[in-house]
Amino acid sequence: MPLALYAGIAVSDYATACDWYSRLFGGPPTLVATPTKAVWDLAEHRSICIDERPEHAGHANLSIFVDDLDSLVARIAERGIHAEKQETYKDGVRRATYRDPDGNEIGFGSAPQL
Repeated sequence: MPLALYAGIAVSDYATACDWYSRLFGGPPTLVATPTKAVWDLAEHRSICIDERPEHAGHANLSIFVDDLDSLVARIAERGIHAEKQETYKDGVRRATYRDPDGNEIGFGSAPQL
């Protein structure tokens, strides 16, 4: 069985979050499961969903590794969302951190360049 990931993010307002995540991920949800739950497939067997659960909103912390971090950060900026911070760790791993309207932290990272 292939490795699969289905990560959930609690949000306080579905419509606001759906708009923000659509801009972050570059398109509408892959699936609208319920009137307050939407799913984006990032890759085969790797999905992220938002779920309107105000009592739990703002506590997610996700990291997603990509091949071309600079290109992704530029495309996200073109959609009106800007990284809260960008950093390079001692081992050369790079990370761009975004926060949704509830404060959930979504990071995109890349491996050290050789």
